[in-house]
Amino acid sequence: MNHRPEQGRLPGDGRLEPDFEQMRSDGYAAIDLLVDHLSTLSDRSVGHVGSAGEMAELFSADPPDRGRPFTEVLSHARKDIFANSLLCNHPRYFAFVPGPSNFYGVLGDLLASGFNIFTGTWLESSGPAALELSMIDWLCRTVGLPPQSGGLFVSGGSVANLTGLAVARHDRLDDRTDDAVIYCSDQVHASVDKALFLLGFGSHQLHRIGTDSEFRLNPDRLRQAIARDRAQGRQPFCVVANAGSTNTGAVDPLAPLADICTQEGMWFHVDGAYGASAALGRRSGELLADLGRADSLVLDPHKWMFQPFEIGAVLVRDKTLLAETFRTSADYMQDAKTTGQEINFCDHGIQLSRGFRALKLWVSLQCLGLDAIRDAIDRGIVLAEMAAREVQRDDRFEVTSPACLGIVTFRYVGNRSDGRARLDEINGAIPHEIMATGEAVVTSTVLDGRMVLRMCVINPRTSEHDIRRTVTMLADTGDHLARHADGVG
Repeated sequence: MNHRPEQGRLPGDGRLEPDFEQMRSDGYAAIDLLVDHLSTLSDRSVGHVGSAGEMAELFSADPPDRGRPFTEVLSHARKDIFANSLLCNHPRYFAFVPGPSNFYGVLGDLLASGFNIFTGTWLESSGPAALELSMIDWLCRTVGLPPQSGGLFVSGGSVANLTGLAVARHDRLDDRTDDAVIYCSDQVHASVDKALFLLGFGSHQLHRIGTDSEFRLNPDRLRQAIARDRAQGRQPFCVVANAGSTNTGAVDPLAPLADICTQEGMWFHVDGAYGASAALGRRSGELLADLGRADSLVLDPHKWMFQPFEIGAVLVRDKTLLAETFRTSADYMQDAKTTGQEINFCDHGIQLSRGFRALKLWVSLQCLGLDAIRDAIDRGIVLAEMAAREVQRDDRFEVTSPACLGIVTFRYVGNRSDGRARLDEINGAIPHEIMATGEAVVTSTVLDGRMVLRMCVINPRTSEHDIRRTVTMLADTGDHLARHADGVG
């Protein structure tokens, strides 16, 4: 029931906070829960996936008219929300791309939320904007981009790809998409398809080029496709390369692809959402040495810089193109106009309202130091190579792509007596069986038309024992499914 206040009297007391002592008590309770969670991760189940019906029952009630104690809310969240999630920071979570996070990044997020920083304009956030500029400049230098480069932080690779490709469209096509052609490998991330759709390109304008035996884009096939399209009156305008594909971790041959783009007058966009951050490591420098050839580059600090979700970055070779692409004007924004080095990040991307993502990255790097990040990156690469060796030692598996940037794929083949279709069923069922135990999470993918298993090993909490334990579980589960044919499919 709505209660209308008396005329001339303000409703409520103007406060949405408890008293200061209650703030401290509730805040400490939240931190205690988090520390307890992090300190016992290895001993916990990797998580639980509830059904839609189960979850609907848990959250069927409307919000209350009168509040209840935070400790009750926290207990409810722990029991019904967090317990019904897969823990992507668990040491045996190898699915998709794990999100290891780190405690100092969490504290950075807490501070950004607590101070409620708005980073759309310099007027409202000169200090935060300057910090973001500094962090973006450091990222540009880290990957080898020139001094005139720049960028901004966004939610993740999906928005970063959209942003970079929007700049490409504006710069090379003047926003006219007719007859334009974009090239990528058959391993491109789905967010590229979404970005091109949102930018007005038809699916027929994205040409997928075949890959080599290690799932890298083939430059010779690319040249042939470009020549064929030009002969048919089309306009080749952009190549999208992978710097760490999601499927296999493969890095496309960046230097040859950049050469082709230069020769053909095309934009070179590198999707390094997964792999580009590994350029910080000591073991992947040669593989990623040519990131600086990109016209636009995507990377996700919430992957291999171990940040809490969400923080992605888009970097462009010529930072002036960002404002040329995205700047708009509005009467109500006239007081926020800037000149010179003072920039409004709302003019450099899609968002006006945007949070202070840079803070958690800055806090993490200040507290941990770059050496700790480098060690963590290298650890993931070494552990993935170890996982590949464990798989190779077991005759029940075959490796389907080499360990690359922390990812290895392989296929359960058992005693090799089952046919391809039957093995596809078994490999597709193994992840579900493993997940149901709560011991580990591994997912499947498709390579060369075959169902395969995939492990992504980038969590610094993961140990050699976790790797061996998981590989053994996968093999034993495959054996069980092979013996019980009726339980598969």
